[in-house]
Amino acid sequence: METWKIGDVRITRVVEIEDAYDGAWVIPSAVPANLERHASWLQPRFATPQGQLNMSVHALLIESEGKRIVVDTCVGNDKQRSMVPNWHLRNGPFLSELASAGFPRESIDRVVCTHLHVDHVGWNTMLDGDKWVPTFPNARYLISRKEWDHWSQSKEEDFRQPVEDSVRPVIDAGLVDWVEPDHRITSEVSLEPTPGHTPGHVSVRISSGGKDAVVTGDLMHHPVQCAEPSWESSFDSDVEAARVTRRAFLQRYGGRDVLVFGTHFATPSAGKIVRHGDTWRFE
Repeated sequence: METWKIGDVRITRVVEIEDAYDGAWVIPSAVPANLERHASWLQPRFATPQGQLNMSVHALLIESEGKRIVVDTCVGNDKQRSMVPNWHLRNGPFLSELASAGFPRESIDRVVCTHLHVDHVGWNTMLDGDKWVPTFPNARYLISRKEWDHWSQSKEEDFRQPVEDSVRPVIDAGLVDWVEPDHRITSEVSLEPTPGHTPGHVSVRISSGGKDAVVTGDLMHHPVQCAEPSWESSFDSDVEAARVTRRAFLQRYGGRDVLVFGTHFATPSAGKIVRHGDTWRFE
């Protein structure tokens, strides 16, 4: 568990899964030969000498103006997730680790879903007997209507399953607020539209006490995309729109005193985007 202060805002990271993955599964261009030219700054923190990508699935807990906000809820337990072996029917300690960090599930006020992919909505719900129920019963779940309209129509099992077991139950429970992609949660925390990876994808911007931070969501999956923003993800809905968004993000936040939290960046997951020649690196 790591904690950061951004002015008066506190951000805590709670990890569900951290592992090395075949780079080409996530980012088709991230084959070992291409990663090798970035080895000097990627290894060993962000990539292995064998050319795998070190990645994390974690939630960020933001405390602002008395609100406790969870950004993305990882994979979850007991979910049918056969596409990734260590995501399938998990029985992990995420909720107890959340409580140990000072965030029992009943204390959460808001849940932000940057988008509705499987590894960002899993702990929206938990299994109670044979029924999926909201994990955070006192929270409002903030979801982009555009995002829901898109994924609720999907016929692909890998996209339909998380909608049915991790999103629809919180809608049925009356806990969802449909929000615009620039929604303000507190005066210090707001959403920022970053479409491309998915149609309604958002990032989260934090500004407090003259300090700034931003949570990427999946507009980039790995720090190598700071240096190679044209490298798309295998899971980008609109590849070209995602490239445009990545480049704009790098121009907006690169070279500035802004703490960037990569939603899948390996430990410590937070750093700065710095200029390196005609491109960028993550430090």
